[in-house]
Amino acid sequence: MTNFIPIFPLSIVVYPHENLNLHIFEPRYKQLIRECIDQKKLFGVPVVLNDQMQELGTLLEIIEISKEYENGEMDIKTRGAKVFRILEVIDTIPDKLYSGAIVNYPHNHEHGKRLLMDKLLMSIQKLHELLNVEKPLKAGNNDLWSYNVAHKVGLTLEEEYELLGLMNELQRQEYLKRHLAKVLPIVAEMESLKEKIKLNGHFKNISGFNIS
Repeated sequence: MTNFIPIFPLSIVVYPHENLNLHIFEPRYKQLIRECIDQKKLFGVPVVLNDQMQELGTLLEIIEISKEYENGEMDIKTRGAKVFRILEVIDTIPDKLYSGAIVNYPHNHEHGKRLLMDKLLMSIQKLHELLNVEKPLKAGNNDLWSYNVAHKVGLTLEEEYELLGLMNELQRQEYLKRHLAKVLPIVAEMESLKEKIKLNGHFKNISGFNIS
């Protein structure tokens, strides 16, 4: 399927099923959002990396306008729908301030391995404990998949974009597994180092070495 969508490029990665709150203040995007609301349309958020718009992004559905300001600015709640790939950017649209794009929607296999996902969730909880981070996973872990936790494992923007480009849930799970296998030992070593530093200067109860 190929179609035209209005686009709102941002330096973030939004995943399908993710909730995203946005404050809309630029005139072009105030127009875009207003038209999407009035016409019950979705809009696309292509990812911007290193000041360059990338070919992949996520189609967003507007859930509600949380607040409207006198100057036309808005706070809106959105939810990611599906990943798109840009085929052609339409910079200028008659009577519009915003740009658009011709896109298609790569087939996205969203079923992975439950057992592997459960192991990932345990690793994520361990990571959060080591970092002393309170970022609870939502109730009902059986409903959690890679998109639900991708922002909770410390990926860089570039890595989040790489994950967005994986169109198979099992591949996404393996990607997160490799990332956690890499960062967990580093974080654990940092925690051990912190404890050693804390002990410096304290009285220590250390047994002497028996030479004979």
